[in-house]
Amino acid sequence: MKKIIAELIGTCVLVTLGCGTAMLVGCNAVMGGGYILTALAFGLSIVAMAYSIGNISGCHVNPAVSFAFLIKGDLSIKDFCSYVCAQILGALAGAGILAFIFNTGKLVDMTGGYGSNGVSGVGDNYATAMIVEIVLTYIFVMAILGVTSKKAKHGNVAGLVIGLTLTLVHILGIGLTGTSVNPARSLGPAIVAAIDGNSDPIKCVWVFIVAPLIGAALAALCTKLLEGKDE
Repeated sequence: MKKIIAELIGTCVLVTLGCGTAMLVGCNAVMGGGYILTALAFGLSIVAMAYSIGNISGCHVNPAVSFAFLIKGDLSIKDFCSYVCAQILGALAGAGILAFIFNTGKLVDMTGGYGSNGVSGVGDNYATAMIVEIVLTYIFVMAILGVTSKKAKHGNVAGLVIGLTLTLVHILGIGLTGTSVNPARSLGPAIVAAIDGNSDPIKCVWVFIVAPLIGAALAALCTKLLEGKDE
C-alpha cells in the first residue's frame, strides 16, 4: 500500500507542476523560454520525487517505466497493475488540482487543455507523432534502466540523471507532441479537459498511451540484450 500511495503522490506532483507550468507560460515556439521552463518543471519534478519516494516505490510515476521493469523481470504483474492504477489516479488528481486552481482563479490556460498532449506540432500526422514518442520514450527509459541497473555505480545521482534526461527529451518533444513519454501524464489532463468541454486531447490520447509503451518495451529488450552480451 505504501508503494501505491507513493506512486499516486509522485504522479500527482509531476502533472501538477509540469502541466501547470506549461499552462502558465505556454509552449509557443516564438516564446522559446516557455519550452525551457516547462522542460525544467517536468525534469525537476522527477528529481524531487526521486529523492522523496524513490526509496519507497522506485519513483516510476509512469506506466511506461513500470512496463519496462515488468519486461525486465524486476516488477511483478501484480505490482505493475497496482502501480499503473495509482499513476493514473495520481495524474487525474494533478489535473483536477490544476482545473480547480485555474477555474477558481480565472487564470488563462495557455495550452488550452490542461497541459495535455497533441499532434498539431507534427501536422496532425499520427504516424509521425507515434515515432516521436517512441524515440523519446526509448531514450528516457534507457537512461532510467541504465542508471538504476545493479551494475551501475550512480546510486546517489540516479534521480538527477533521470530528471535531466526527462528535461532533455522535453526540449525537443514539446514543440512536436508536447512530450508525453508517460501514458498517465497524458491521460489525466485529457480526461479532465474532456470533462471541461474540450474533447480534442482525448481523441488522440491513444497515441500517447501506445507509443510510450512501445518505446519502453524496446528500451527494456535492448537493455536485456546488452546486459546479456556483457555477461
